Amino acid sequence: MAFNRRQQRILEWIRRDGYATIDALAEHFKVTPQTMRRDINTLCREGLLNRYHGGAGLPQSSVENIAYPARQVLNHEEKRRIAELAARHIPENVSLFINIGTTTEEIAQALRRHQNLRVITNNLQVANILCENPSCEVIIAGGVVRHQDRGVIGEATIDFIRQFKVDFAIIGISGIEEDGTLRDFDYREVRVAQAIIAQSRKVLLVADHTKFGRNALVQLGHIRQIDALFTDRPPPPDLAAVLAEANVAVHVPDAEPPSAP
Repeated sequence: MAFNRRQQRILEWIRRDGYATIDALAEHFKVTPQTMRRDINTLCREGLLNRYHGGAGLPQSSVENIAYPARQVLNHEEKRRIAELAARHIPENVSLFINIGTTTEEIAQALRRHQNLRVITNNLQVANILCENPSCEVIIAGGVVRHQDRGVIGEATIDFIRQFKVDFAIIGISGIEEDGTLRDFDYREVRVAQAIIAQSRKVLLVADHTKFGRNALVQLGHIRQIDALFTDRPPPPDLAAVLAEANVAVHVPDAEPPSAP
């Protein structure tokens, strides 16, 4: 199919950045949001883009994650609500791991007023956020810094993590299959996450609804290794049955009162 000049430039923009909002595209190209939605819908019908709430991005791949700048804005409001709920389930005066991910970074934002936390993280973004809390001690894992998102990975990271046993782990994930398999893209990041799970007394998984049924290359583990899932929508029926069988608590913001402990 032949595309007009504007549609070609929309593709170039999103291929460069990974994601763009309808409002930003409409303002840039000096057209109405309705016109921009029609252009986006045309490109989506051809399989060149995927529609997301408020914007569009590149089609998802099972071998490569969405670019970090795109993930920072993709489903941001949903991630913020998940983070606020999960933070209410973290008491003060505890130790915890926080791993790599844009949702876990929102968790760090939500924990900035907690008192007397000891946080071990392989995410430099998380460390930077929680350093603003004077009562929070932040311990950064050693290893190789991944340029695109400042995540720390590698054998040295795993060795470092294994020194500790913490009260809570907060982990993100790229995909949850209907049978409960947890998947991600970078095997080095996965190995660190596996060590974090093994060294934690309670594991909280934070994932928005777009992770349900999403494919990714590397198996991290299974949902039965998780104590609680925090998400923005109820899981699909098959996954819900697996969660119930594994006795995993599921927390959804709209289903819990603001005063939940």
